[in-house]
Amino acid sequence: QVQLVESGGGSVQSGGSLRLSCAASGYTDSRSCMGWFRQAPGKERELLSTIRPDGTTIYAHSVQGRFTIFQDNAKITLYLQMNSLKPEDTAMYYCASGDAVYSANYYYCPTFTYWGQGTQVTVSS
Repeated sequence: QVQLVESGGGSVQSGGSLRLSCAASGYTDSRSCMGWFRQAPGKERELLSTIRPDGTTIYAHSVQGRFTIFQDNAKITLYLQMNSLKPEDTAMYYCASGDAVYSANYYYCPTFTYWGQGTQVTVSS
């Protein structure tokens, strides 16, 4: 069982920055995918970024160039550095983990099984 705990959310003005953290405990697998999601009231959950076991990353178009996902060397803590924040970034942010699938020299992240409780980010104009 994996436990994920997010922190680092808060209120910031437009153009500001925040760094979210996600501490993992319990059984952690170095072959896991880790990801950051968000959900605003009345909207669907959105996948923002994924980091694969080999360290490669992908980003949603909405955050590309502004957000950066990374892990510490032990892969115990996941981070999301958020720069140039906009009011539309206001949401509850979640980290998640799931098993990677390795095929044809490529890691896929089809599902996320474990979820944190979320941390609120509010960006004011």
